[in-house]
Amino acid sequence: MPEQTSPRMPRGRPREFDTDAAVKRAMGVFWSCGYHGTSLPDLLEATNLSRGSLYAAFGDKHGLFLRALDRYIDDALARLDSELDPRNDALAGLRTYLAGYVDRTSGIGGKRGCLVVATAMELAAHDTEVEQRIRRVFERMETRLTEALTRAQAAGQLADGVEPATAARMLLCLLEGMRVVGKTDPDRTMSQAAVQTLIDRLVR
Repeated sequence: MPEQTSPRMPRGRPREFDTDAAVKRAMGVFWSCGYHGTSLPDLLEATNLSRGSLYAAFGDKHGLFLRALDRYIDDALARLDSELDPRNDALAGLRTYLAGYVDRTSGIGGKRGCLVVATAMELAAHDTEVEQRIRRVFERMETRLTEALTRAQAAGQLADGVEPATAARMLLCLLEGMRVVGKTDPDRTMSQAAVQTLIDRLVR
């Protein structure tokens, strides 16, 4: 009678943690402390992972950071696409989107700042993978703003002489500038006034 053999078991232990939850917790640490200000022990404590599990899942600290940055960018772009949904009124969508920036640059949220902006200032100049991500998210934002302004123009909602692509670049610079200013002066009244002043120049 032939010898019975046991089925071959896969090598290594299966991953026993929620990868998405670990990335989300790591994102919170990077967001609060920055890339260089976050240590490996900080990440191990936040994710409740062993050093070996973290390296096996993400490669290293930089790999985990890129996953966290991607998660943050995906969330931001999903919100952008929802608020500037082309099926809705363009001007109303723009007002909703800009109001969200006022909220996020005011109070405690303003003090915390934006992970994309903080990363752009900390790493983009010397980290190609980060630079590519930051450039893509700003390009996506500018494209969506241009599309929304073009729809508003077609609906007769923009003031005469407003060029959608130029106005979109102005809005992008204002919004990301508000993120920086909000880190030290998260005054909702000032942010609201800046947004309203620009909108008043753009619409009829």
